[in-house]
Amino acid sequence: MRSVYVKILLWCLGTLILSLAGFVLVSRFVLLDTAGKGGPIEQLSALQLADARDAYESGGAEALARRLARLRGFVSGEYYLTDAHGRDLASGEDRSELIATVGGRWDEPHRYDGHFVIAATTPDQRYRLIMLTDPPFDVWRFIPYCLLIIVAVAVLCWALAVSIASPLGHLTRAVDRFGAGDLSVRTESARKDEIGELARAFDRMAGRITTLVTAERRLLQDVSHELRSPLARLRFAVQLSRRAEDRDDSAAQVDKEVDRLSELVGALMQVTRAEGDASSHRSEPVELAPLVEAILEDCAYEARERGCRLVPSLEVSPVVCGDLELLRRAIENVVENAIRYAPPGSAVELDLAVHGQSATISIRDYGSGVPEEDLTRIFTPFFRVDPARDRATGGVGLGLAIAMRAVTLHHGDLRAENAHPGLRVILDLPRLAESPKS
Repeated sequence: MRSVYVKILLWCLGTLILSLAGFVLVSRFVLLDTAGKGGPIEQLSALQLADARDAYESGGAEALARRLARLRGFVSGEYYLTDAHGRDLASGEDRSELIATVGGRWDEPHRYDGHFVIAATTPDQRYRLIMLTDPPFDVWRFIPYCLLIIVAVAVLCWALAVSIASPLGHLTRAVDRFGAGDLSVRTESARKDEIGELARAFDRMAGRITTLVTAERRLLQDVSHELRSPLARLRFAVQLSRRAEDRDDSAAQVDKEVDRLSELVGALMQVTRAEGDASSHRSEPVELAPLVEAILEDCAYEARERGCRLVPSLEVSPVVCGDLELLRRAIENVVENAIRYAPPGSAVELDLAVHGQSATISIRDYGSGVPEEDLTRIFTPFFRVDPARDRATGGVGLGLAIAMRAVTLHHGDLRAENAHPGLRVILDLPRLAESPKS
């Protein structure tokens, strides 16, 4: 049996039946223990026997009859005081059959014709008091009530089973639809229990997978779009070289287009590496000030070619834990992006600071900035603020995307803001320790 609904229902009903059976057994045990030797019923019977004997010895059969009638008024049942042979001392009738039912066991209750018999005898065996009453505990009398309880509990068990099995079935159907390719399916559960947590975990997982798959598809589309132009130019250059008189110029053009393709493929490989498994990256303590100085030294030539200057402010040297090469690539891409858009004669400012448990690297240029609606989009692959830009004016559109992937991999944050004038890009990385710059 594999249905959770049926299992819950059967387990609940089984628990109910066992509880009722246990209640019956315990009740009978308590009743027998109470009516047994030394119990309250035996003590009460001894007291009633002494009272009936005194009434008979002091007033005869009439006094005994009145006493027994009075006793029936307080405790329901029939009471008989007999002699050793079973003769009823109040009416003279023969009660030997009841005596035979007891069989000499005066310390426990007995059954007689559907009734409950309790008997007591005096130490000298001269008098015997027999009480004949309905059983104080009869299972069959409780059957209707037990059935009513079973029905009520069955309804509650059914509601419980439905409340558990129904959302699981809904979650199963959502997983099946998601596995079949419907990436928009979500459970949107409002439950506060573990099932709700499971459903919300599925929604979060589905959201992340949808984002990754969508980004993958968009990346493939962008890659195909980006490759189309250089491949077309390369094909044209090859055809031109076949009939051109100056084959050196044609070969140079082909070589140029091949370089562009190589750069694009290299950038895509960097994106892939930045998005790879975190366990595959080597983590080590990295002091940021020496790393930034090395990056600025590498970028100095490009800055001079662009007619701008690099202005660092490295008063502190925080230490972070991460992959040195990925951190170098992330910072270098942001610096190169700032140099690319810095006007001639302006500065590219780079500040290194510590804020709480974060190491902050701020890189600002004095260019035209970015429209507010595009401040977050500039970190997506192949995005350019000006769609008409080519490699010479805007690169392939992967530098900031690679930086974002690398910073995210290090559990940091990368954001951009307009500095009026220019653009400021801020990298926040978790800090291990602070090491003053020497």
